[in-house]
Amino acid sequence: MVEKRSGVKKSAKKKLSDTEMLDRLLADTFPYFLEQTNPENGLIADKTKPDSPSSIAVVGFGLSVYIIGVERGLISREEAAKKTLTILRFFYNSKQGRGKFATGYKGFYYHFLHMKTGERTWNSELSTMDTALFITGALSSACYFVEKNKEEKEIRELADALYKRIDWQWALNKKKSITHGWKPESGFMRRHWDKHFSEAHLLYFLALGSPTFPIDPSIYPRWTDSFEWKKFYGIEYTYSGPLFIHQFLHLWLDMKGLKDDYCRRTGIDYFENARRATLIHQEYAKDNPGDFLQYSELSWGLSASDGPGPFSKVINGKKRVFYDYKARGAPLGPDDGTLSPWAVVASLPFAPEIVLPAMRNDTERLNLHDPRIYGLKASFNPTYVQKDKDQLGWVSMWQFGLNEGPVIMMIDNFQTGFLWKLMKSCSYLEKGIRLAGFRKK
Repeated sequence: MVEKRSGVKKSAKKKLSDTEMLDRLLADTFPYFLEQTNPENGLIADKTKPDSPSSIAVVGFGLSVYIIGVERGLISREEAAKKTLTILRFFYNSKQGRGKFATGYKGFYYHFLHMKTGERTWNSELSTMDTALFITGALSSACYFVEKNKEEKEIRELADALYKRIDWQWALNKKKSITHGWKPESGFMRRHWDKHFSEAHLLYFLALGSPTFPIDPSIYPRWTDSFEWKKFYGIEYTYSGPLFIHQFLHLWLDMKGLKDDYCRRTGIDYFENARRATLIHQEYAKDNPGDFLQYSELSWGLSASDGPGPFSKVINGKKRVFYDYKARGAPLGPDDGTLSPWAVVASLPFAPEIVLPAMRNDTERLNLHDPRIYGLKASFNPTYVQKDKDQLGWVSMWQFGLNEGPVIMMIDNFQTGFLWKLMKSCSYLEKGIRLAGFRKK
């Protein structure tokens, strides 16, 4: 079980305003990035399960969460700068090489790192996408810590150096798209970021904007040409099932009104596309073709999440297949009845009119908000019935950094737009967006 954090009282049961509900959730989620860390190297745990490794994507989220925390009065600027420096110094000085226990190679980093040693663990891949999430967090730190003192100057220098040493051209593996990753035992992975709508926009923006190893701009539209335009519940959009795929592009970047060549053909931007994906998730839950418990207008949201499986189980005469950690999606699946409250919150900027009521349902009726375990419970499956369990059915035992970061970032983006405005000062990303063909038309 997740340990209950001492000294934190349960939230009062009074009716909160929308602002109070969001502020409380953000503040209760923030300590994950203070407590699930190694203070010696700054690494942040993938999840609260004991002996969990660090996820480099979660570290990237953490770097941006710290500066949101400064703006919210949840951490001092000096403490946030100290934590940021610890992270950036570790990554800059960590071992880069072909050895299977290095931290990274060619400027990229292994997906999972040992919390204490910082070495590759879980036989993980040198991940291009997760490196992109990490480095965007580092660049957000460089944009924020702009004072002339030596600590903030070093933050800017380290973030810049980390970005500049990433060899994006090597990651193409002599092809016209970026690979998913590389392993020292077997070389490049077979899959590339070249098919279907995915979370890879940020990856390509960084590769295009690189001052040292940029990729050719013609590569980007080769990827977007593979996107699929579909229609469900009377709503047309560029399809991808899991909500996180629609959300990750917008964690750091305000893409409202910006269109690339693909968007100009469809007539909508990616922000509007994410809004439509969110609406489709709600419609799917209302339709509930799988006849799962608790799915409704107020209870929806499928994404990458923990689950009760993997196994099959007969429930009420019907065989059900349950997954463990998996990218669930709507309306084409996979779906096993597992809902992700965090994924609802991370769609807040796109469709607040349906997200806020769903959040109230999660927090007030289902009691999914528990400040002792960093905010919202990660995922639950009411269809998976266990003896002596309440209406939630199965509930994940752990909290995940990949959930916690987007909750904080998207609440703040919705309320203040702070991070979106900050990242407009990142010349590298602005260059990458421009080279990808985006403009306000």
